[in-house]
Amino acid sequence: MTQNTHLEGKVVLITGGAKRVGAAVCRRLHAAGANLMVHYHSSTTEARALKSELNAERAGSVALIQADLLKMTALAGLIRDTVKEFGRLDALINNASSFYPTPVGEITEKAWDDLIGTNLKVPLFLSQAAAKELRKAHGCIVNIIDIHAEFPMKNYVVYTAGKGGLLALTRSLARELGPEVRVNGIAPGTILWPEDESWQDEISRQRIINQTALKRIGEPDDIAKAVEFLVADAPYVTGQVIAVDGGRSVNL
Repeated sequence: MTQNTHLEGKVVLITGGAKRVGAAVCRRLHAAGANLMVHYHSSTTEARALKSELNAERAGSVALIQADLLKMTALAGLIRDTVKEFGRLDALINNASSFYPTPVGEITEKAWDDLIGTNLKVPLFLSQAAAKELRKAHGCIVNIIDIHAEFPMKNYVVYTAGKGGLLALTRSLARELGPEVRVNGIAPGTILWPEDESWQDEISRQRIINQTALKRIGEPDDIAKAVEFLVADAPYVTGQVIAVDGGRSVNL
């Protein structure tokens, strides 16, 4: 990865940053010079490995914080500990998410609380907790949404509602927190296949790939590059959602 320093001295808090797309975002922002507070919930091994990897490149540049984000009392602590560790907060990346099907007729209150909680409630309340520090830094928020916020998948009713809410929240917070804080979103298409077995069918995967204009799935670094752009190189962009989906949304 090309090294640059256009985020040198900046501090980024990312939720769910230990693996998959979150880890790719961490690596790219770190390579750009940022110091990172990486949140994780249960991915302890991956989080510690990522911290060791990045601190070997630049000592003291990455710290970890473990929390169950659905416990609202934990959210203020993420901001407080980030500022205590690094002295400031320049960007919040709301990346952590739950994802699983909830067909109508099988939706439970527990699933609602989890999926709406991680995909909408947590980004709202964490953004609110971060607002004071972000205003001081003239910083930004980047929410990781989903193209399916606007193009629902069958059987994913509650997840879709959560991401749809996050899309609306992104635009609303841009109005509420401007002019000091920019708020944008990224809507990934197919970047990594979900880990559960229901997504392992090769015919179904190929059908999704065929829906893209580029006829391939993306890579986690495609999302990371978009995050880096919004954090570092988009001073006049706010209230926007960038689809990074290989053109899939134009075919849906």
